[in-house]
Amino acid sequence: MRIRHPRRHVSSKRRLDRPDVRCTHECWSMDFMSDQLGDGRRLRVLTLVDNISRESLAVEAGQRFTGQDVARVLTKMASSRGLPKTIRVDNGPEFTSKMLDQWAYTNKVTLDFSRPGKPTDNAYIESFNARFRMECLNQNWFLSLEEAREKIDAWRYDYNEYRPHSALGNLTPSEYVKRSQDSLVG
Repeated sequence: MRIRHPRRHVSSKRRLDRPDVRCTHECWSMDFMSDQLGDGRRLRVLTLVDNISRESLAVEAGQRFTGQDVARVLTKMASSRGLPKTIRVDNGPEFTSKMLDQWAYTNKVTLDFSRPGKPTDNAYIESFNARFRMECLNQNWFLSLEEAREKIDAWRYDYNEYRPHSALGNLTPSEYVKRSQDSLVG
């Protein structure tokens, strides 16, 4: 008898394992979140996290984002931090845009897209977003975009400077980054 192969055999191929990341600023993750201002206007938030140090590199709030806006935020991060080898993203339209693809190619950064319907492929940013939603977005009522940016920046500063993580040996993300840089120098 003839063996029938399922039609989905191409899409059900196993994904290759991702290489282990060992140092800070080697692999970042980014995602979008949505919320609402007090007057009902839409609020979009771009979150960017370092996968090793758990440091929140950027939390940008706006009413809408395009691939060009995402590239602008990444360029700003590159001037102060340098660029990672890989950025893990989902399949949102901002991340699949030609503009971001061109930016990544020009800057020699690999965009690692998660599989559709598999948020665990980008677990670091999903964990960060859950905490950010619970501790900042759900706790505040934003009357304007400027107020939202101020409160989000204050939360991000507190998260990086005063919040120890058990995965980092009970260090804050900024302490972990400082120690890892000191160990590379020393």
